[in-house]
Amino acid sequence: MYELYFWPTPNGKKVTILLEELGVPYRITPLNIGRGDQFEPNYLKIAPNNRMPALTDTAPSDGGAPISIFESAAIMMYVAEKEGRFFPQDARGKYAVTQWLMWQMANQGPKMGEHGHFRRAAENPKNGGLAYALKRFDDEVHRIYGVLNLGLHKKAWLGGDDYSIADMCCYPWAATGKSRQMDLSEFPNVGRWMEAMEARPAVQKAMAAGPEYAEDPAAISEAERERRAKLLTNQRATPIPAAWG
Repeated sequence: MYELYFWPTPNGKKVTILLEELGVPYRITPLNIGRGDQFEPNYLKIAPNNRMPALTDTAPSDGGAPISIFESAAIMMYVAEKEGRFFPQDARGKYAVTQWLMWQMANQGPKMGEHGHFRRAAENPKNGGLAYALKRFDDEVHRIYGVLNLGLHKKAWLGGDDYSIADMCCYPWAATGKSRQMDLSEFPNVGRWMEAMEARPAVQKAMAAGPEYAEDPAAISEAERERRAKLLTNQRATPIPAAWG
């Protein structure tokens, strides 16, 4: 059984797409990152980067103790390799896919995350002039869609002829383009690929998950809002939890 620590963000949905495509049994443990669940001592033992997702395989192939993994691409590589699908193991195929996983983790996810951060920050006048940051990350997001467009030139999927974890990893962030005012007519290869992804039932199911975990904003007290803001804003190093001994 796979136990997935999950919250319905693009990073979480990468992994649920894979698990749905595989049709394997898995259990979701909701990890409310707005509340700060990712800082709990037991979770930090699995994911010291205090981010989501993380996964525990309670029945690894070697028959030994459960294996826990953090970072979405590492999780996807582990699960796809174990299940023998969506991650070719010959050298050419493996690295055709792996390079896109690395690109997604180093470029698409972080840069689009910062884009959203600065766009939200600009809504509050107390944050001052953010023109440089807005221009930088608007341009970077445009560049990222261009990279996908180049990578999909005369190819059905990012890794080549076959659908793979590279596509699953990159799609949830690419799917946020409308909210970023991206015109996909500029990127026809991306538009065609997005349509192919959106037509897959497993992708539809994984992307639809999330409303069941939502909190009622009206039920969050002002004191709790202040606690969360202090915990989540301008994070610095997390000390070794006292519970670890």
